[in-house]
Amino acid sequence: MPQVTLTEECMRLISQFESLTGAGSRDCIVDNRNERIIFVINPGDMGLAIGKSGSSIKKASDVMGKRIEVVEYSADPGQFLRNCFLPAQVTGIDFDTNEEDQQIALIEVRDEDRGLAIGKAGKNIFKAKVLAQRQHDIADVQLMQNETA
Repeated sequence: MPQVTLTEECMRLISQFESLTGAGSRDCIVDNRNERIIFVINPGDMGLAIGKSGSSIKKASDVMGKRIEVVEYSADPGQFLRNCFLPAQVTGIDFDTNEEDQQIALIEVRDEDRGLAIGKAGKNIFKAKVLAQRQHDIADVQLMQNETA
């Protein structure tokens, strides 16, 4: 598993998020292009991170001045990728290697979830790629085309 080096800004944001929500976080990404902060939440802390009717995540978003997204960490790369794509339903994951012998993940989602998995301007697939690289040393994440005739 890769060792993620947290920037000072990220450490400060994680500390602030934890004090606002009570949820432990192991990583964060500040995505200025999409005006959001993505936190990787410790397993079992998603309820705290979101709060009753979304109250915790809304409070954190108001205080931090950006939209907050949370992904639950899993030591299993497949489960972690499934978590990255929620609420889109992942129907299959294959791991392969590219020309540089780096691990890549090939993701299959239901046809009706394809747009959700990609996200507006590709922001959801971007989130999955960055988090998979940082948390599991996966070089690339690609959505597979479903071969239904």
